[in-house]
Amino acid sequence: MADEELRRARKKFVEKVSEPVIIQLLDDLFDDEVLNDGEVNSIRQKNACADDKARALIDTVRRKGKSASRKMIDHLLCRDAELHSELSLSVGQPAQPVTEPPREQEPPTTLGIELGPKKQDKDSIYPVTKDSFKSRVALLITNIKFRHLTYRKGAEKDEENMEKLLTTLGYEVVKYTNLWGKEIDNALTDFSKHPKLKDTDSVVVVVMSHGKRGTICGIDWKKDDKEPDEFPIDNIFKHLGSESCPALLDKPKVIIIQACRGGKPGSVLVSDGAHAAYVCDDVNEMNMEDDGSRFVHKEKDFIPLLSCTPDTVSYRHPDNGSILIQYLVEIFNTCARKDDIEELFRKVMKRFEDFPAGATRQMPTKDRCTLTRRFLFFNNL
Repeated sequence: MADEELRRARKKFVEKVSEPVIIQLLDDLFDDEVLNDGEVNSIRQKNACADDKARALIDTVRRKGKSASRKMIDHLLCRDAELHSELSLSVGQPAQPVTEPPREQEPPTTLGIELGPKKQDKDSIYPVTKDSFKSRVALLITNIKFRHLTYRKGAEKDEENMEKLLTTLGYEVVKYTNLWGKEIDNALTDFSKHPKLKDTDSVVVVVMSHGKRGTICGIDWKKDDKEPDEFPIDNIFKHLGSESCPALLDKPKVIIIQACRGGKPGSVLVSDGAHAAYVCDDVNEMNMEDDGSRFVHKEKDFIPLLSCTPDTVSYRHPDNGSILIQYLVEIFNTCARKDDIEELFRKVMKRFEDFPAGATRQMPTKDRCTLTRRFLFFNNL
């Protein structure tokens, strides 16, 4: 009996299964209608570590009986044949992976539909493979305590929520907290040399702090300093661009900035602004020489989401964290399996239209987007 097989294999499954495989199994079983949307979200969100997710998954499916258990075993064979064998599970009718929808079994038409989507996907979607998924890495920087600026209440919740989301999306998270501006720059430099970048399919960089237009405030930022402690946002594009980081050439680079870009007084929420009035700080471009054997775009395949439009503030709840991060986690947990990154960001921005009448307004913005194809976090997985 398949449910009895899962019971016997439970302990070793929890110990051995990887988080990317858990996510793939959740998607497979959702598509098979073994699990509903609420069950998938509960397993992913209420269990912080991979062991707990694995335990919740196998117990939930096993309680649904023989048919559900058989489907999980068959999907595991497709997703991780080595683990399937190690668990001594039986082989039934192989399940179709989610990347092969039933419509591909329909007879081809005279327009050659069978061949068309494959070529179109290759040309219009950034490639994602099981190997590249395993090499994903993200950078998470959160400034909370400042010497001269207000304590960012709720930022700890943002850091927790973003780390959990990035892990769910398959990224190893490189995390820093409470950095000077120069240390933020050094963190980006070190990240651009991370050994996994040559094999990854994408990176995500998240920076959360006080800020003003064009810059992120370091923890020692002080008004009227001749040399303010700050980090130019433009440096993210320089450090991860084609010249400084060729390992990320033609790969999506998702940038999320939670910080003010100007100032107005806060409402009942807490403003992430360093001061109410700022002058735009222009960042001079460095003169770089092309030293490769071919010309490439200096800045390409970026998609940044900034928490507000220029010269305005973004808001943070002292208990629940910033509004941007709350909405972003909500949308990604619901839609990241089917929507590309631009559609995910559009849905996040759409959520800001739903503010109650009379509430403080904030609108995120996509700046300097240079994606040339669609990027789906779980494409072909």
